[in-house]
Amino acid sequence: MNPKHLKYHLLALATVVAWAVSFINTRVLLDAGVKPIELYVCRFVIAYLCMLAWSRFRVRITPWRDELRLLVLGATGGSAYFIAQNVALQHTLVSNVAVLVDTNPLFTILLAAIFLREEHLTWPKVIGSVVAFAGVALLTFRGGFVWGDGLLGDLLALLGALVWAIYSVVLKRLNNRYSTLEITRKTFFYGIITALPFMLWEGTPTALSTWLRPEILGHLLYLSLVCSMLAFLAWSVVTKGVGPIAANNYLYLGPAISMLVAALAFGERVGALGLLACALILVGVVLVEREHKAPPAPVDPLG
Repeated sequence: MNPKHLKYHLLALATVVAWAVSFINTRVLLDAGVKPIELYVCRFVIAYLCMLAWSRFRVRITPWRDELRLLVLGATGGSAYFIAQNVALQHTLVSNVAVLVDTNPLFTILLAAIFLREEHLTWPKVIGSVVAFAGVALLTFRGGFVWGDGLLGDLLALLGALVWAIYSVVLKRLNNRYSTLEITRKTFFYGIITALPFMLWEGTPTALSTWLRPEILGHLLYLSLVCSMLAFLAWSVVTKGVGPIAANNYLYLGPAISMLVAALAFGERVGALGLLACALILVGVVLVEREHKAPPAPVDPLG
């Protein structure tokens, strides 16, 4: 490792840890009675206002076709992804959600091959995908094919990975036209707008007194400011400093960190089959990513 790059590697590690721990913060808030969609909206309203201030409240009007694409980014990488993730955390283990959403590179490469024709499904990619999805099946159905909260949560986590892949494919159309900061800020905005109608279905909002409890407010601010704003800015610095491929290698640590923290915080145990499933998923994702010669699919800059 180049000593000059040490600071970037340390920053990458700190960012991945922050994102991995975010599953725990979300679970704590949900267990406290905060509703999943309400949590998403509150979290990203705070993050959006902070990013808007960071941009000195300068907003550029884009052509309507690009604005429509930005709306799709908000609906997929924003509201759909995080709502699916938040609801999943109510029904299954934190470790399951952390591992299953990590399958998004597989969906991304598959969708890019179908719609953008920028990917070729080589044998290493096919083998990696088969290995990873075998791990997904083992993790999801290790207790048998019984419909219940656990299975629902696992499927929602996979849905989150799929919609993030759609986000990544649409993002490729805009990456060369706008700055990452501008794209992410508008993703936040449209994510909030598309989530608001669904928040009405959740019924009575959480009482203000609950939000103002120091521990609840602390978790919310961590998710908004650290995971959704500072971590995003840090990741931009990292990718510029060491390149996206070296930076993305740190993402493989995320599920392991989440599993460790979930075991300490909630006493979660995934068991031998769960560990085998997680290993298969990570090995499959690594095989696919190593074979991926084009610039990697964007990582989650939203935390």
